[in-house]
Amino acid sequence: MTIAQEMLAEMQQEGIVTRKMLALVPLDNKDWVPHEKSMKLLPLARHLAEIQGWPKETVEQDQLDFANMDYTPPEVNSTEDLLAIFDKGMAKAKEILERTSDADLDKPWSMRNGEIIYFTMPKKQVMRTWVLNHTVHHRAQLGVYLRLLGVAIPGTYGPSADEG
Repeated sequence: MTIAQEMLAEMQQEGIVTRKMLALVPLDNKDWVPHEKSMKLLPLARHLAEIQGWPKETVEQDQLDFANMDYTPPEVNSTEDLLAIFDKGMAKAKEILERTSDADLDKPWSMRNGEIIYFTMPKKQVMRTWVLNHTVHHRAQLGVYLRLLGVAIPGTYGPSADEG
């Protein structure tokens, strides 16, 4: 099994819980924040959904340059919209990672903003930190938001307190 196939398996496993959490986002509270420095609920959920598509930028490109990006957040008006972003990203990640070699993942990748380079590391490390760990991080944030809004939380690595 290649490293990419192992990462895909992990993305798919984590994706089961991530998708469950995204399906619970109460969009009638889309502007809710637990703290003034926190992201609003909808931008956080959309960001989490979009991360699933990041293997495209990680594997098929050698850098992400914020100075040259033309990013417009996808419109989300319903739970179906949010899940469609997630599902599309997961499908694309599967397609890409199934054909990615270990040699592809050894190549360097940089995140930058014009002349400012934030980091350069092997693509396999970018996949681990910027895609997989980033997903878990924001899913945990979303779980806190949902808990504070009174939404029952699904189990992640076993049953949750709400599942008894």
